Amino acid sequence: MEETIEDPPTSAVLLDHCHFSQVIFNSVEKFYVPGGDITCYYTLTQHFIPRRKDWIGIFRVGWKTTREYYTFMWVTLPVDLNSKSPKQQEVQFKAYYLPKDDEYYQFCYVDQDGVVRGASIPFQFCPENEEDILVVTTQGEVEEIEQHNEELCRENKQLKDSCVSLEKQNADMHARLQKKQEELETLKSINKKLEQTMKEQKDCWETELLQLKEQNQKMCSENEKMGVRVDQLQAQLSTQEKEIEKLVQGVQDKAEQLEDLKKENGQLFLSLTEQREHRKELERTVEEMKQKETTAAKKEQELTDQNFDLSKRLSENKILCNVLQKEKERMEEENGLLKMENSTLLSYMGLNYDSLPHQAPASNQGGARQNPGLVYGNPYSGIQESPAPSLLSIKKCPTCKSDFPDDLFDHTLEQHMQPCSLNCPICDKAFPAKEKQIFEDHVLCHTL
Repeated sequence: MEETIEDPPTSAVLLDHCHFSQVIFNSVEKFYVPGGDITCYYTLTQHFIPRRKDWIGIFRVGWKTTREYYTFMWVTLPVDLNSKSPKQQEVQFKAYYLPKDDEYYQFCYVDQDGVVRGASIPFQFCPENEEDILVVTTQGEVEEIEQHNEELCRENKQLKDSCVSLEKQNADMHARLQKKQEELETLKSINKKLEQTMKEQKDCWETELLQLKEQNQKMCSENEKMGVRVDQLQAQLSTQEKEIEKLVQGVQDKAEQLEDLKKENGQLFLSLTEQREHRKELERTVEEMKQKETTAAKKEQELTDQNFDLSKRLSENKILCNVLQKEKERMEEENGLLKMENSTLLSYMGLNYDSLPHQAPASNQGGARQNPGLVYGNPYSGIQESPAPSLLSIKKCPTCKSDFPDDLFDHTLEQHMQPCSLNCPICDKAFPAKEKQIFEDHVLCHTL
């Protein structure tokens, strides 16, 4: 079978649906000599229009579909396709692609849809007899030939029946064609009306075209403005690209910083685990401190009450101390006068005050004794000096160790302690200003 670049279009359409009368094969021999090219002559009827993918194939007699071809050749389109007269055409088959057996074959015209449009009479490929040769056949061969002839007769009858059906189809096609011509006349009248409407539509389109041209001019002017705007945007884009390059460089630097931060984060994570453990310990201590704080608050309340009482007593003692201080000054003045009188008296008596033995003043336990150096005794020996008032109690700042008098109120001491200490904003725990790192660690423990 012929090997071609492109296979011909075929179909699985059966013989009953084929139109064999549209292409007629002419001058078909009953026998063709093997080894030589053969020319196939055919005529296209006026009702058939050939197409580019139509082809003629050689089929073995008894074929069912167009897929059973032995070899094929593409048809050549006639020069004048619009001519209504029958068109005589031909196609040549090369000897190399022809069958080599002595079976019966026939030509078939197949269109590009795979439908058969014409078929020839059967023929064989037999060698030509140069002399009259007496052929002796056996009885069996005669029976085979007769059987083959009977099959051919049956096929011929089938072809005649198909021809009758084709004629009927042809008549139907003529009737359809007449209907189509009537439809064509109606379509022509419709076409005239459409042409008239098209003229009117064309006038409308021309007016619209003028409007579109005006709009196009406006668009061109706007396009020029947009071109200037595009140039400006391109300049901005170039500057933005430079900024992007700077940003990319900054991103790279940030990436390096990020790597360093990751390393620091790893170290911080290790320290964080340690701080978590430390936090647990601090939480335990905080619980203890809270308990102590509650007890301290109670004690503080008690101490504030005591402090209020002591402040009252201190104010009274201050008044008393001032009175005693004045009394002491007066007594010291009188004592000075007495000493002067005593010295004058001793001078009259011829004694020196400095040469007399003096007795050291007695301790606080025994009280004041009489001075033996005095001739007439100490006139103030009977008067017991009141002990000097005790020094005021002193308060110390627990942070900077500064001294404060006891008469200061507690809020004054608290105001002094605020800049010297760091108070936790969560648990109000106070830390000295020098222990800033411990204070920060304590606050961090609350956030974990």
